[in-house]
Amino acid sequence: MRRFGVLARCLLVLLAASVAAREAAADQRLNRAARHALHNGWIFVHLEGPPAMLGFQHGYLLAPEIQDAQRVISLVLEHDTGKPWKFFRDAARDAFWPRVETQYREELQGIAEGLSARGVPLDVWDVTALNAWLEFSPYYFKWWEKEHQVAQPAKVTAREHCSAFVATGSYTKDGRVVIGHNAWTGYMEGARWNIVFDILPRQGHRILMDGYPGLIHSADDFGINAAGIMITETTISQFNGFDPKGVPEFVRARKAMQYAGSIDDFARIMKEGNNGGYANNWLVADRKTNEIASLEMGLKNVTLQRTKDGYFAGANFPVDDKLTREETSFDRSDRSLSPNARRIRWDQLMEENKGKIDVAAAERFLSDHYDTFDQKPEPNERTLCGHNELSPRGMKPWQPPYGPAGAVQAKVADATLAERMAFVAAMGHSCGISFRAAPHLRAHPEFAWQKHYLHDLVAHPWTEFRAGK
Repeated sequence: MRRFGVLARCLLVLLAASVAAREAAADQRLNRAARHALHNGWIFVHLEGPPAMLGFQHGYLLAPEIQDAQRVISLVLEHDTGKPWKFFRDAARDAFWPRVETQYREELQGIAEGLSARGVPLDVWDVTALNAWLEFSPYYFKWWEKEHQVAQPAKVTAREHCSAFVATGSYTKDGRVVIGHNAWTGYMEGARWNIVFDILPRQGHRILMDGYPGLIHSADDFGINAAGIMITETTISQFNGFDPKGVPEFVRARKAMQYAGSIDDFARIMKEGNNGGYANNWLVADRKTNEIASLEMGLKNVTLQRTKDGYFAGANFPVDDKLTREETSFDRSDRSLSPNARRIRWDQLMEENKGKIDVAAAERFLSDHYDTFDQKPEPNERTLCGHNELSPRGMKPWQPPYGPAGAVQAKVADATLAERMAFVAAMGHSCGISFRAAPHLRAHPEFAWQKHYLHDLVAHPWTEFRAGK
């Protein structure tokens, strides 16, 4: 018994030493990382090091937010598809993980380790599923239903995410590039899209981007890198197509932001292994050359346009005629649809402000409430600053009438800001209108399924964020 007691004490000492060693290792991994207090609605997070360290810092510093985000995304996916979170965990493991390259596997595993160190019971399959969230519904899910010959497919559709533009040359005040974007999504998940990531990886370029807790890519997407590349996008409405043998979009999007040193680099990285997931029209600028580009990425149809004097705009409308016919069910002739109404408004604003576009003008554009169909100012689903919660029409098939969804935050950068690795951002509607959850749910009880997670979306002022600051 004495020998057993001595052995037990030795084991306890070894266990304590092991725990202490792990905590010391964790401290070392966090030495270069930082999380700053909530500022005008944003959380600023600095990550630095090799992939596994970046991931650990991310998971550890944002553990409560990641746990909360997973619960919200699980609820959204189950509501949309009828499938439980386990379905998406399994898909992440079996369909997505085999096509994730080593450096991003290490980062995803690092996030899971950081979460574990904070006592959050999410593993690498949960983290991978979070990152693939925007590719699951409808892209992967529609493919899965077809493969399994589901008799009554779920009514899921590509979400109409975002309004954006990029301009240069004679359209801007100083002849250099200006880029702007506001993210559209449900307010339940969108209120949590409030992270500014400053990432200094061991390889590739430094990144400043907005993002979502637990995701290695921006996902909505807006970011700049130290090589002078400025990136954003808007989703292609009512898109159909997915290749399970391709590289996940979240991997390609992160890799392009990290490694692209030119527009050609960006296009090459995005095209390599294109799986059709989260199909977007990417707007890109190179502040070194003042060239801008539009890379519209379907699965079958991919087109690249570029110029040093002009603009490209996005509002979820498919651009290429062939892509529209072959890969979407979208009606470009219906001017009452939100993407078409917003496309018209972008063209109006670009021409009305030609030669005057700067950061201040971009902020006004993203706060704009002019409805081109009804030809009057009225915040709704057809305005650049989207307010579906105020619309009796909704944005079918994505959102029903009065669905709590629309623009949730906005970002703008010009070449001067990008040179300093900086951009300005506004959390909530940049127009200044705040969404209040409780009165909306009382007026529209059909959205009671969101009540535990639907928060107020408070409008905050524009704020500058800079890498390292």
